[in-house]
Amino acid sequence: MSARRPIEDYTRLTMTTRSITPIRPPLDPVLQREFAVDAVRRLKEAGYTALWAGGCVRDHLLGKTPKDYDVATDATPKQVKKAFAKRKTVDVGASFGVIMVVGPRGAGEVEVATFRSDGSYSDGRRPDSVTFSSPEEDAQRRDFTINGMFFDPLEHKVLDFVGGERDLSQGYVRAIGDPHARMTEDKLRMLRAVRFTASLEFGLARATKAAVTEMASEIHVVSAERIAAELRRMLTDRHRHIAVALADEVGLLREVLPEVVMQGSGEDSSDREGQKPQQILATSENLSPQLSALRLLQEPSFELAFAMLLRDVSNIEAICRRLKLSNDELEKTAWLVRQQDALREPDKLSLAQLKRLLAQPFRDDLLALTRATLLAEQADLHPVLFCERFLEATPPEVLNPAPLVTGNDLIALGLKPGPRFKQLLDEARDAQLDGTLTLHAEALSWIEARLDERGTL
Repeated sequence: MSARRPIEDYTRLTMTTRSITPIRPPLDPVLQREFAVDAVRRLKEAGYTALWAGGCVRDHLLGKTPKDYDVATDATPKQVKKAFAKRKTVDVGASFGVIMVVGPRGAGEVEVATFRSDGSYSDGRRPDSVTFSSPEEDAQRRDFTINGMFFDPLEHKVLDFVGGERDLSQGYVRAIGDPHARMTEDKLRMLRAVRFTASLEFGLARATKAAVTEMASEIHVVSAERIAAELRRMLTDRHRHIAVALADEVGLLREVLPEVVMQGSGEDSSDREGQKPQQILATSENLSPQLSALRLLQEPSFELAFAMLLRDVSNIEAICRRLKLSNDELEKTAWLVRQQDALREPDKLSLAQLKRLLAQPFRDDLLALTRATLLAEQADLHPVLFCERFLEATPPEVLNPAPLVTGNDLIALGLKPGPRFKQLLDEARDAQLDGTLTLHAEALSWIEARLDERGTL
C-alpha cells in the first residue's frame, strides 16, 4: 500500500511524541514493557506482523531498560486504530504511518508505525514522501545499524537486516548503507552519531566518522530546536565530556558552538577514526579544562553542564537565543556563568554577600560547578566545604529573612522609584543580612538618617 504525499510535519515524528503529551506521574518500567508486549500480541492476533523496533531493541539487547517502546507493523494506520479500538489512539502522523496508542495508567504509550520506505530528502531534514513497505526495506531507511534491528518479544527473536547485532557486540556506531546518504537525508544524524558513540561507550566507525567530518558544515540546515535537543541529551549524559571531545574532533562543535574554542582544535584526527571512547579521551583529555570539569559533574542539569562548557565565553544570552532555549534555561545558564568564580573565596565575602549568593535558587548548581572546577584544577575543596558548613549552621529564615523594609516603606517616606530608590533598598537589605539591622523601626530610622530634607543623601 502506498502513502505518497508530501510530509509537512515530519520533525514532529522524529522529535518524539512524548514531548507533546501532558505532564504525568513517572512511568513504571514493568508496566511499560508489559504494554509494549501486549501491543505486539494484539496486532499479531489481528493477523498482522508486529515487532519492536529501533532504540528499544538496542537497549533490550544491551540489557538496559528502554525509556520507551516503538512497534513496527505491516498494518496500515487505519488497521492499527481498529486493532486498538478499546484504547485511546492519537494520529501522530497517519500520513506517514504512525499512530500513538495510549496504555493503562503507568504504562505510557507505544508508537505503532507501519513499515515504510522514505522518498528523497530535498531539505536535508525530512522525506518528501513515504511508501508503506516491508521490514527489510524499513530497516534500510533508519540511521545506524544498532538502531535498525527488530525484535519479536513473543518469540524472543531478533530480526537484523543491517548488521546491527554485529556492531552492537563489537561496540561500533555505523551508518546503515552509505553514510553520506544517511547524513544527507537528515543532517541531525551527525550529532546523533556523536551522542550514541559517547553515551554507549562505542567507537564511531571509520566511514561514518569520515562522512560526519566532511559534512559537518551542513548541520545548519537543521533547526535550532532540534540541535538544542541533542545538546541537552549529550550534556546530561554521564559521558558528556566524551561527546564534546568527539564533536570537536569531527568539526561539529565549531559549527554548533563556534564560541567554544578547544585547545588543539583542528588537529588531524584521521589516525584516530574508529577509536573507542577511552582512546578518544586519552588523546583529547587535555584539549580544554572544560572537558575534565564536565566529566566531574554529578548528574548535572542541562543548564549546569552548558554553563560549564560556556564558562570562558561572553554573551551567553546570544548563544541561548540562537539555540532558542527557554527563558528559564537562558536565565539559569547565564547566571551560573556570571557567578562561576563567586564562591572561590567565600570566607572573604561579607556576610551579606555570602547570604545573597547562597539564597539564590540556583545555589546548588553553583556549588556543583565550583566543586567540579576545583577538582579539575586539583585545588583544595575548602571553598565548597566552607559553604556547605555555613548552610548546615544557618537556618533558612536567617539565610534569607523577609526584608525589613520594602518599596512601600520608601514611598511612604516620600521617595520615588528610581536608581537611588533601589540603592537604598539594597543597602538596607545588606545591613539586615550582616546583622546590623534587626527590626523594622530600626531599619526605617537607618534610612531616614541617610536622607536630607529633599529626600536625597
